[in-house]
Formats: sequence, structure tokens, C-alpha cells
Amino acid sequence: MSSVVTLLAQRIALGLLLLFLVSILIFVGTIILPGDVAQSILGQSATPEALANLRRDLGLNDPPLTRYLDWATGVLHGDLGTALTSGQDIAESLASRLSNTLFLAFWAAIIAVPLAVFLGLLAVRYRDRWPDKLISAVTLASISLPEFLIGYLLMFFLGVKLRWFPSTAIGYRPDADVFTRLEAIALPVAVLTLVVLAHMMRMTRAAILNVMQSAYIETAELKGLSTFRVIWKHAFPNSIAPIVNVVMLNLAYLVVGVVVVEVVFVYPGMGQYLVDHVSKRDVPVVQACGLIFAAVYIGLNMLADIISILANPRLRHPK
Repeated sequence: MSSVVTLLAQRIALGLLLLFLVSILIFVGTIILPGDVAQSILGQSATPEALANLRRDLGLNDPPLTRYLDWATGVLHGDLGTALTSGQDIAESLASRLSNTLFLAFWAAIIAVPLAVFLGLLAVRYRDRWPDKLISAVTLASISLPEFLIGYLLMFFLGVKLRWFPSTAIGYRPDADVFTRLEAIALPVAVLTLVVLAHMMRMTRAAILNVMQSAYIETAELKGLSTFRVIWKHAFPNSIAPIVNVVMLNLAYLVVGVVVVEVVFVYPGMGQYLVDHVSKRDVPVVQACGLIFAAVYIGLNMLADIISILANPRLRHPK
């Protein structure tokens, strides 16, 4: 058990160190962006005196290390800063946006994860037969297409031609009833599901097939158990660790990789908020969004590693 605790402590420490390094990278990346923040706020007609005063007020003349320490200290105290273009508190603005993004990612995960596991089990059950080949071909095609193309195709056929769902999510309102909200995000959820489904399904299939080569699987088959029972009762539980890892990676993608989908469907989430402020060169907003995305991605990867460690019987019960 001490080895498990040591591994968990090391993984958590590594995650925190990685988040610290990413915060430095985000800060450096934003301050070296071309252009002048003060100029973008005041416009091209601003006088040199006005630009100099605004740079001083925003702390743009301070050394980069001082600016980073001030920003990092504020983040540790829950202060993400103030948007330069609107003067609004970033944390308050991001709260509803993050809630919308998590709502979209949640429903995509609710559909994609069980479906991926089911299709993976089905592909193993009918290995090298037409169901396996059909599932592999369809999922491979979906992962090969870029998200924006899938989004525009679904928007055109299901939204414009058939009128089954709203073609955009511009009418999404967080205060509406759940069915109205689900109808508004139907197409974005479908795109995200198709994007992550293939990766999870193929990893599930590969992990189970790897376990199927084990001696105890042959013993179970010799006992006369049905193929599906052998897969479900013996192979699947022992292939959980790699499946959990790939599921967590794709859950992280559902939160972090929604930028393109949110822009395509005009969904009021964090991705749309980030893109809007990148065009305005609103550095504090870009830094806050980047740090939140990084924290979610690193956190879910850390959780995947922790679950894998706890699920490994050789670590929990060492000889």
C-alpha cells in the first residue's frame, strides 16, 4: 500500500508542476503576441500620451517577471483579473460560460462513452466479421473528418434540409428548461460524439483483444462459457485500466477541444468567449481561458492515472 501512496503522491506532484510550467508558457505566449494592447483598446486615433498612460495603468511597463507573479498570485486567490475591453470581472464572466461548456461536454460524454464501450465489445464479439469491419470503417471515417466539416454537414442536412434540429445554438439559454437546452445543443453534441467515439471504441477493442490472448481466457472458453460472457465477465474487467485512460483523455478533449464546435454553432461557451477576446487581443481573458483549459486537461489526465494505479491489482496487492 505504501508504494501506491507514493505513486499517487508523485503523480499529483507531477500534475501540479506541469500546471505551473503551462502557466508560464501561457503567460509568455500572450505577452509576445504581436500588436499593442493599449492601441487595440484606444484605437488608431489615440494620442501617444493616452497610450503611455494606459500602458502604465495596465502595468504593461513592468518587468515580465513582476507581471507574472502578480497574475499568478491573483489566480491563487481566485482573482482572474479584469477584461481590458469590457472592464468586467473575468471570473464572473467565465462562470456562466464554463457552465455552458461543461453542460455540452457532459451530454456528449453521456452518449459517447457507453456507446464506445458497447461498440468495442460488439467489435470483439464479431472480430474480423462484417459487424467489426462496419464499425471500424464508420468510426475511422468519422475520426478522419475535421470537426468543422462534420459540423457544417450536420448543420446543412439535419438543420437546414430536414429541419430536425436548430442549425445553430445561438438561441441557447441557460435558464430554459432542460429539453429546450438539449434541443439547442443536439447538433454540437452529435459532432463531439462522432469525434471522440472512434478513439474510445478502437482502444476498447484493442485492450480487450490484448486480454483475450491470456491463459485464463482460454480456460474460461474451455469451460463452455459463451463468447460474450467470456468477454464481459473475464476480459473486459481486466482491460479497464487502458480503457479508463483513453476515456479520460477524450473527456478532457470534450472540455478543451470544444473551441471549434462552439464557434461553428455559435454556442455561448468558453471556446466562443476565448475566440472573441483573442481577436480583441484581450490578454487577461486569453490567459484565464488558457489556464482553465490547461487545468481541466491536466486534472482529468491526473485522475486517469490515479484510477489506473488504484485499479492495478499488482500495485494494491504486492507480493
